[in-house]
Amino acid sequence: MSSTASMTISLRTLSRVLRGTSCSRSAAFRHCSRSFASTTSSAYFAWQGTANIRRHSALQPAIGHRNPPHTRSMFIQSEATPNDDSLKFIPGVPVMGDGTAEFLDTKSSLKSPLAIRLMGIEGVKAVFYGPDFVTVSKDSENPWAVLKPEIYSILMEFFSSGQSLFRSAEDKDSAGPQDTKILDTDSETVAMIKELLETRVRPAIMEDGGDIEYRGFDEEGTGIVQVKLKGSCRGCDSSTVTLKSGIERMLMHYIPEVKGVEQILDQEEEIALNEFGKLEQRLSQKPKQPESPMAQYMSV
Repeated sequence: MSSTASMTISLRTLSRVLRGTSCSRSAAFRHCSRSFASTTSSAYFAWQGTANIRRHSALQPAIGHRNPPHTRSMFIQSEATPNDDSLKFIPGVPVMGDGTAEFLDTKSSLKSPLAIRLMGIEGVKAVFYGPDFVTVSKDSENPWAVLKPEIYSILMEFFSSGQSLFRSAEDKDSAGPQDTKILDTDSETVAMIKELLETRVRPAIMEDGGDIEYRGFDEEGTGIVQVKLKGSCRGCDSSTVTLKSGIERMLMHYIPEVKGVEQILDQEEEIALNEFGKLEQRLSQKPKQPESPMAQYMSV
């Protein structure tokens, strides 16, 4: 085959390849054009739908529809305390600000709208307000898994609404403790005791969701300081250790006149402790059951 024929075949082949490539590019271009037109059309109808929705929303107040009310979300944190039956709830906003308040029954909780609602939950037996937290105490029969959702709901609704914590200023003043306020009639020793309780003891106990209340000092007799534990510290198993190892040791270190610290109990607490002591005594005096002759063969 001559060189001219070979060149002619090569040119024809190259022409077909180029025509095929050109056709492929044209087809691709037409396909992309159709896709772009379809996408543009979809975007246009989506925009039209959005515009119609916006126009419809703008007309809603005119035809009697109301917009949903604005709700403010808030984060409420819960912390465990040394008392398994007490939880510390931190709403992230001031609660009492200054001072504390405790509600142990329905009658005392009438001073506070929040306390009366929390006390209405089945199983809740005490509510305590701190500067920036709320401590809720329950009985041993109701688990926290059942109580916590309702407590969260009440706290969220109350603090989001901006309601007043107390019904009047007088109720707030009467609920807050005035025990550590230094009076003109207090001796130097009593003033030092109150100052230590206010500045050193109370902040540490509040970290666990509780509080301490000064009840008196036998200055001329035994040298015993009487206090009362509140909040999560009420009825806590570790309250005795806190009282003796912490509070008593510190007061005796700084104030030589102090010879000891004892806790004052309410009448209900004294009855409960007496009944518990009687139960322990009966259990210790209960005679042991004689073992059966087959017990040695039944042991694993």
